[in-house]
Amino acid sequence: MRMAIGQFNKLDEVTLAYGRQLGVTGVQLNTPLLPGQGCWELADLLELKHAVERYGLRLEALENVPLSSYNKAILGLEGRDEQIERLQMTIRNMGRAGIPVWGYHFMPNGVWRTSFSSPGRGGAWVSSFDLSKVEPELPRSAAGNAVADGNEEVRRLIESGPLEIISEERMWQNYEYFIKAIIPVAEESGVKLALHPDDPPVKMLGGVSRIFRSKESFVRAMNMASSDAWGIDLCCGSCSSMDGGANTVKEFISYFGPLGKIAYVHLRDVRGTVPKFEECFLGEGNCNVKEIIQLLKDTGFDGFILDDHVPMIAGDTQWGHRARGHAIGYIQGLIASAL
Repeated sequence: MRMAIGQFNKLDEVTLAYGRQLGVTGVQLNTPLLPGQGCWELADLLELKHAVERYGLRLEALENVPLSSYNKAILGLEGRDEQIERLQMTIRNMGRAGIPVWGYHFMPNGVWRTSFSSPGRGGAWVSSFDLSKVEPELPRSAAGNAVADGNEEVRRLIESGPLEIISEERMWQNYEYFIKAIIPVAEESGVKLALHPDDPPVKMLGGVSRIFRSKESFVRAMNMASSDAWGIDLCCGSCSSMDGGANTVKEFISYFGPLGKIAYVHLRDVRGTVPKFEECFLGEGNCNVKEIIQLLKDTGFDGFILDDHVPMIAGDTQWGHRARGHAIGYIQGLIASAL
């Protein structure tokens, strides 16, 4: 197990130096700002990788392409084959560049929160979700989505989406079509695909069913893909907010860990479970973080861990240098105690 930094979309020398100084060994970018018409080009991926390596770090993974570049594939709309073809080229170019993991999700209207300013420990701001404040079955509705309030692309995607409700059965059909198209390319390219749980893991939002909200749904997807290239991004916070809370996180690790299916880990936590929860500092949520690290070790996980979302604390930057420093140090100590 090892630590990486991430959740930014553009490299800069200050962030790379910061990570190196904290003792992390790797980097993951989320929806990297790269040129290219619908796919990431090999030359740009190579430059990204070399920029990371110049700081003595490893480019561990890339997570998420712009949602607008594969939303039709998720929804099963006309134009999905063209989107899938461009995504196949991205995966091939990642393989050629030696970037081993692509993280993705299957939420056409993205992550939802109802607030980014809920009060946390000592007056810190944390994100939260309350299903009673949204209109889950109303297509094209961004009502109650604090993410859409601050992200024009998310709002546009929601409000230009289908007029009818998208059923769970249809979403499973869409996922099967999608994964069976890209898994062979991932296998040939030596790239592992890492599926992120739905966040929040509720049945429906914006009139679109959410299918990756339980361990059983991931087992179904794994069997559907039937490939060593299929894996999961174990987002502990998303799993902790599912029914079962901390026990659900342990079930994911105990089942997928020995199978070698956990590509990497987002280590954050929440207090509460759906339909209402809030994010929090490590150590005050549903999970005993020490137990989670120990269970990862005991089940053979040897990938990287990312601190993921963090509270907004006093005097911090928008990216959260102070809060991430706290989370990274916290996790590093637990890794050291488990090894």
